[in-house]
Amino acid sequence: MKKLLIFTFIFFSLFSAALAENQNKPILYTGNGCPHCANVEKFIENNNLSQDVIRKEIYQNSENANEFNSLCDKEGLGLMDRGVPFLYADKECIIGDKPIIDYLKSNVALENQALGDTKKDTVLNNEKKSSSQKLTLPVLIGASLADSINPCSFAVLIILMTTILASGRKKRALYSGLAFSLSIFISYLLMGLGLYSVIASFETSRVFMQIVGVLAILLGLFNLKDFFWYGKGFLMEVPLSWRPKLKSLLNSITNPIGAFFIGFLVSLFLLPCTSGPYIVIIGMLGNENTYANAIWLLVLYNLIFILPMLGITLGAYFGLDLQKAEKTRTKKIKYIHLITGIIMLGIGILLLLGVI
Repeated sequence: MKKLLIFTFIFFSLFSAALAENQNKPILYTGNGCPHCANVEKFIENNNLSQDVIRKEIYQNSENANEFNSLCDKEGLGLMDRGVPFLYADKECIIGDKPIIDYLKSNVALENQALGDTKKDTVLNNEKKSSSQKLTLPVLIGASLADSINPCSFAVLIILMTTILASGRKKRALYSGLAFSLSIFISYLLMGLGLYSVIASFETSRVFMQIVGVLAILLGLFNLKDFFWYGKGFLMEVPLSWRPKLKSLLNSITNPIGAFFIGFLVSLFLLPCTSGPYIVIIGMLGNENTYANAIWLLVLYNLIFILPMLGITLGAYFGLDLQKAEKTRTKKIKYIHLITGIIMLGIGILLLLGVI
């Protein structure tokens, strides 16, 4: 009986110690198919940290998913702030592959000491430098504003509103303009999400961000060229050969339903004119930590992008002279290219310098 009591005491002591040890271990929540989760998993495997981190998959395991959401509720994280990979350690929530890897490097004793101190410091500095190059709201807002004032979308909407207003139905013109703007918003958001998914599936690097920076500088220079030598050479607008077909499509719209569906097709015509800043921003988004974060940033970008469209639509409804607006657009078109060029040039230079 005495031996049984001693055995029971030892068993529960060991069990309690093991339980306490597990409770102190960081918990990593991941999702199957998530490329950023794969980066963390690879780091854990390469550095023999499997015994130091508790891993729980939430996409296909409902119990783990419920536990994850309960933890987020407890920590006060909103739905848009939740994402994987997610590390819960020392009562701290860490989201994203790079922050998690940095945490593991700094706080978890690595069993694999193959890397020398100098090499480890170099790798850590490079990763920190790369992780600092995340898209900030001022950069996103600046690029989206530059994109929103592009001359192409102005011209398209003015043609659309003029066509429908010619029938004398102001309300129909209002609803058609709103439907067209909504269609452009949806199509560009979907294209952005698709391109982001492709970029996010690859591990971004400093070299990739420099390529994005060079692209931004080229777009800026092309727009500055259109300010100084407008109409000469390559034009950062809808190609001249496309314009008759585009105008024909717009002139065929007579109601909001037609405006909504034609907007998806017209968005393809607008790509050569409007895609530049958008591609740069999506390239920077590839360095973001969570898919949810990328979604709301793309939503914000496209909301700002369609603001002038909404302004023209409401202005036309309340009496804006569209012919005068078109003349103003034509007269100021070079200055629109100037503003866009300066903003894109600035973003590109800051990217190359590693400031953003």
